[in-house]
Amino acid sequence: MDGYYPSFSDWLWFFFLLWIFLTFLTPQLKHQALRNARASLIKKLEMKLGARVITMIHRQERISLFGIPIYKFIDIEDSEEVLRAIRMTPPDQPIAMILHTPGGLLLAASQIALALKRHPAKKIVIVPHYAMSGGTLISLAADEIWMDPDAVLGPVDPQLTWQGGQYPAPSIVKAVKEKGVDKVNDQTLIMADIAEKALQQTKNLVTKLLQDKLTEEQINKAIQKLVMGTYTHDWPITPEDLQEIGLKVKTQLPPEIYQLMDLYPQETPTRPSVEYIPGPIPTPTKHTKQNQKQ
Repeated sequence: MDGYYPSFSDWLWFFFLLWIFLTFLTPQLKHQALRNARASLIKKLEMKLGARVITMIHRQERISLFGIPIYKFIDIEDSEEVLRAIRMTPPDQPIAMILHTPGGLLLAASQIALALKRHPAKKIVIVPHYAMSGGTLISLAADEIWMDPDAVLGPVDPQLTWQGGQYPAPSIVKAVKEKGVDKVNDQTLIMADIAEKALQQTKNLVTKLLQDKLTEEQINKAIQKLVMGTYTHDWPITPEDLQEIGLKVKTQLPPEIYQLMDLYPQETPTRPSVEYIPGPIPTPTKHTKQNQKQ
């Protein structure tokens, strides 16, 4: 009986199906390997810090079949997971939360911040790069904030959606006061009323988060800088700014924090906008020095 020999079309189908299989499976395997590496490094950090380590790191990643990027921010799912982690932590066990986020839903960020504030043991928030808006609210709940010297937080002034755009609540209130209530329409007056309520709510929240850590004068200073529109919403608040308010800020991070961030890769564009060669710079040779002088 003659053996079967695959035809050219059979080979084409085989390689096509193999390509489909690898295209689907490879990103999933890569993502699982990253998750395993993260878990291993988090355990190492927990042993080093003597604290439960909770991460909330929002990166743009491509892990789907078609490479569609996923954009992340603080949402309700985040708050549910963080609250679960805090509840699972014994009352006498410190918590170290690593934050890298552009912000997100006020409801979710407030839930996390208040739950962190209520935990009886020491709380540390670690910011390797930035924690803006809602991330800043969570940072204010900590007993200590650890930041890279170039890391930043951001203002927490409420942002209101209006007429297809987003506007800071302090600016809406200021515009109505300067123009006069008799010179604006009803919709603007309604928005100004909502803006005043949002400001008062945020002031109350920040006060609650900073109680027992700062004096009343320091809290008022923090509210003026962070809530009342002193800066635009995207303005970077540096470690020095926070120390000036009176917050405990440390600007030295364990090297494992940077190693962990490497395990949350930002999606690389087709043409990289930043390139460098890691490692020590080679020592110039005699010939190179002569060329530099010329």
